[in-house]
Amino acid sequence: MPDYRTLADTVASEIASGQLPPGIRLPPQREFAFQHGIAVSTATRVYAELVRRGLVSGEVGRGTYVRAPMSPRAAAFAEPRAIGVDLELNYPLLPQQGAEMAESLAAVLRQGGLDEAFRPVGTAAISAAREIAAKFLTTNGWAPNPDALLFTGGGRQAVAASFSALARAGERIGVEAMTYPAVMGIAARLGIDVVPVALDNEGLRPDALLDAHRAAPLKAVYVQPTLHNPLGTTMGQARRREIATVLEETGIIAVEDRIYSFLADEEPLASLAPENTILVDSLSKRLAPGLTIGFVVAPFHLIDRIAGAIRSGGWSAAGLPLSASLQLMADGTLSRLVVAKRTDAAERQEIARDALAGLDVKADRRAYHLWLKLPEGWRADAYAAAAAREGIAITPASAFAVTPGHAPNAVRLALAPPSQEELARALRTLRRLADMQQREHRVE
Repeated sequence: MPDYRTLADTVASEIASGQLPPGIRLPPQREFAFQHGIAVSTATRVYAELVRRGLVSGEVGRGTYVRAPMSPRAAAFAEPRAIGVDLELNYPLLPQQGAEMAESLAAVLRQGGLDEAFRPVGTAAISAAREIAAKFLTTNGWAPNPDALLFTGGGRQAVAASFSALARAGERIGVEAMTYPAVMGIAARLGIDVVPVALDNEGLRPDALLDAHRAAPLKAVYVQPTLHNPLGTTMGQARRREIATVLEETGIIAVEDRIYSFLADEEPLASLAPENTILVDSLSKRLAPGLTIGFVVAPFHLIDRIAGAIRSGGWSAAGLPLSASLQLMADGTLSRLVVAKRTDAAERQEIARDALAGLDVKADRRAYHLWLKLPEGWRADAYAAAAAREGIAITPASAFAVTPGHAPNAVRLALAPPSQEELARALRTLRRLADMQQREHRVE
């Protein structure tokens, strides 16, 4: 009798070949068990393995469905496919950005910075680097202490180092019930258990955080207070103070992800609970994914642990991106790009409002993404698959759900990658798809 992994491989191959296309419903687990002559418990493990691989999503009360691939570029076990418009990966790159950056990058060479860039970089770099970065990160009355600042290779490395410093394998870290998918992957590789914490229209709920901690102690909580990914919510000041109070009363450490903070002037949680907050940020959105560094601003009692995690995890910043980024920060080029990207994001939100008018859209006018709740007759994975057939990559809600089967019927649209003209055309296509009421897309 085949074990559950072999059966999962078989189903995965059928998904990759198109024999089981995105959006199709798998048979109930009892029926699957009968078809393959296995116990229902084994069928349950097969379906759980398919969920773990990201190939299917289990929707409570509806069944298990083949997912649209996370990216139409590379379906599981399939050859890469061409993509028309990417509304999945959110990297804002302005048309004039290369020209804006060219002089700054040339200055790195003229000033002998290349020699320095070839040398190893410590987690704290040199004091001058920390001063430049701390000044750049200063916002809305909050200024990081340069001596509390560490550098990593990017935002994900900053999160990974923070998690590694805070929790051992088998310990618990709270995360928003809908969250940035990479966080779940980071925790899984570190052997850390993620605990979903309920959200509302302002983000993380303080009462839900307290309940999760009382059920079994949390070592930390990962939170996105500003322009949450994927929901786009931003905490008000009262909510931030409530969260800060919970942190101080319980001793929980917040890992505050500020990746989209450059688009909004909001006071960091770190300014309200400085001894209980690790702030992480990066330049991947402000600047470019191909030339980025990450930042960690931490309480002094955690600095050595996080620095050790950065070193042992191989998450240190590389010399060349660090030298280039410091130059771009110091000469004002990066600040000018931030201003331009704020304008660009607002223009793209206006395009989206026009194209998607009448649909249930949750969006912040400052953000580079939006949350589209689908009309009756569509399931998120089926809608994403239909969009992929039109050459448009989008992300269904199941990709962001910590608990499988508890994703809302929605998709996230990343607005940054295409030109504004391509974006408008793609959104009009998505609007046309949303208006379709074909029987094959209806929820039975």
